[in-house]
Amino acid sequence: MNAMLDTVIIGGGAAGLTAGLYTSRANMKTILLEKFAPGGQTALTAFVENYPGFPDGISGFELMENMRNQAVHFGLEIRTTEVKFINRHDEFFCIGTTACELNTRTIIICTGVRPRKLGVPGEQELFGRGVSTCATCDGAFYRDMEVAVIGGGDSALDEGLYLTRLASKVHIIHRRDRFRALPTYVTKAREHPKAVFHTDTVVTSINGEQSVESLALRNVKTGEESILPVAGVFMYIGLVPNTEMFAGFLELDEGGFIKVDFNLQTSVPGIFAAGDVRVTPLRQIITAASDGAVAAYAAGKFLEHLE
Repeated sequence: MNAMLDTVIIGGGAAGLTAGLYTSRANMKTILLEKFAPGGQTALTAFVENYPGFPDGISGFELMENMRNQAVHFGLEIRTTEVKFINRHDEFFCIGTTACELNTRTIIICTGVRPRKLGVPGEQELFGRGVSTCATCDGAFYRDMEVAVIGGGDSALDEGLYLTRLASKVHIIHRRDRFRALPTYVTKAREHPKAVFHTDTVVTSINGEQSVESLALRNVKTGEESILPVAGVFMYIGLVPNTEMFAGFLELDEGGFIKVDFNLQTSVPGIFAAGDVRVTPLRQIITAASDGAVAAYAAGKFLEHLE
């Protein structure tokens, strides 16, 4: 039988890495499982300027690399593997991965979120060929070309501003006339000579043969339709929680986010959820890191109670 772990952390973003830092420093036997590379969505963010302690800002990749190195320094073991199932036993859980099975007395879920898709013709067919959800990853392919950013939140405006360093023109398309983004982002974008705003506008199709060539647009107030020639389109229209494998096992809200109590414990005792994947009024790097610390502390208290 596999050695019993104190906790397994599923997900390696800010919440997972912080949880791993706290459990490792508390001498809890911990393994963090991450399907891809540690860092989560933050590692793909070009620039972070609202994380405390960095008055001049820091790249998302560097911030996450610092978090990873710190957690590993204190003994966290990170494995790159995908979780396939979780089975509940009397006083422990069995987690099946692509590589092995692990037995643990607690679990901290930090699986995060993924970008929501538009669901329009051409989106799926041209994904990776002009359709992207990561300006930091793909922006360099569109140097001196016109691109579009879809969305009205912080990510849309922040990534749109990043693209102005590369593209000849950045079209910002939003279905409303008011933005959810912070006023500082909106002001910067409004004042940038390369940014062009298309408000009250939705994309009805993404067009192109081998790659993106244009977008079909419709004004939601006037009904006017138009074609916007662009070489790339970056979508930031909301988030979908990575909780499919927990449906029917944990209690979720109508959006699929995990419900937790004051201690971030889920509907199953011994399983905790932290970061963007849980029901929360704010999804930021700092709140994810805070959640990771709380969940780690709560998992430790849960183990004390078992003993």
